[in-house]
Amino acid sequence: MKKKKLKKFKSPRLRKAIARLPSTKSIKPEDKLKGALSEVAKITEDTLPEHREKVLGSARKFIYPLKQSRHRFVRLSLAILSLAVFLFLAYTIIEIYVFQSTSDFVYSVSEVLPFPVAKAGPSWVSYYSYLFELRRNMHYYQTQQQANFSTPSGKLQLTSLKKQAMNQVTEDAYVKQLASKYNVQVTSSQVNNEITLVKEENRLGNSNQVLESVLRGYWGWTINDFKKELSQELLQQAVVAKLDTATDEEASNIESQLKGGANFATEAQQYSDDTSTKSNGGQYPFTITPDTQSLAPQITAEVFTLKPGQISPLINTGYSLDIVKLISLSGTSAQAAHIQFNFQPITTYTDPLEKANPPKEYISL
Repeated sequence: MKKKKLKKFKSPRLRKAIARLPSTKSIKPEDKLKGALSEVAKITEDTLPEHREKVLGSARKFIYPLKQSRHRFVRLSLAILSLAVFLFLAYTIIEIYVFQSTSDFVYSVSEVLPFPVAKAGPSWVSYYSYLFELRRNMHYYQTQQQANFSTPSGKLQLTSLKKQAMNQVTEDAYVKQLASKYNVQVTSSQVNNEITLVKEENRLGNSNQVLESVLRGYWGWTINDFKKELSQELLQQAVVAKLDTATDEEASNIESQLKGGANFATEAQQYSDDTSTKSNGGQYPFTITPDTQSLAPQITAEVFTLKPGQISPLINTGYSLDIVKLISLSGTSAQAAHIQFNFQPITTYTDPLEKANPPKEYISL
């Protein structure tokens, strides 16, 4: 800047300060090069740490504020996340334990987070398992019986359904304890075989598409929901079959007598637990076809593997042991008789557990 241009600044102090600045035009290129080389010359092996620290020190004044900003951002984010989690949990807990919500939101959350609804002995019972039973019954009554749970009578009915669901899930918990104690298990193949048998006899539709439609329409279930319910039912049946040795021994004894030539009708009249057929020698009062709905699917399937006059081995229907005799067969129509041995109800084995360790419920029904 030329000295003659300084006069445009009115402040004397400012003109003096600018006047002391070196003129860039007065510095020759070779002088600039010499200055840079002189600085390089000053950096030696001995002074390298000093210069490195000088450079790093200059950078730290920029890095430190950035670190502080990042730390503040992380702390703020964690605080917001913690608050969100707290509010989410508080809202869910209130919905479950105060309002006893049956909404889709609470149902989905309780499937992931096992909020307890009761404790059956040493076993926790989740709110999800309770809703699983309750919601399917609610769906059935709302869609098939046109129930309105907002009316006084509907509210009483809903209370009854809630108690029924609670009793069911606590009983299921005791069944699982017995299954664990006696090493009883149900495999996925057993569940799939049961579904195949149901579809083959067209009890809930003969294809996955029809089965899904029926399940969704009646209970609001998917096939996976149906498998879950079926698995628990089969486990209960397997526990009873394992523990009810008296019924198994009686049925096996009668089976041996029939193989030895005993009269089927006479044995049925004396030992069968089916009061509707025993007086008639165990004969069913109707014609059996492959899609007969009034018989257990295991019995219907077995009937059409026999020849007239032939007697089946023991058939476990889940609720009884049956021996079937095919009387006559005409195409897909059959006449048959059976001897039925009913298993003890599951409560025979769960009641002692419940009496020793009563369930504790965490919601008021």
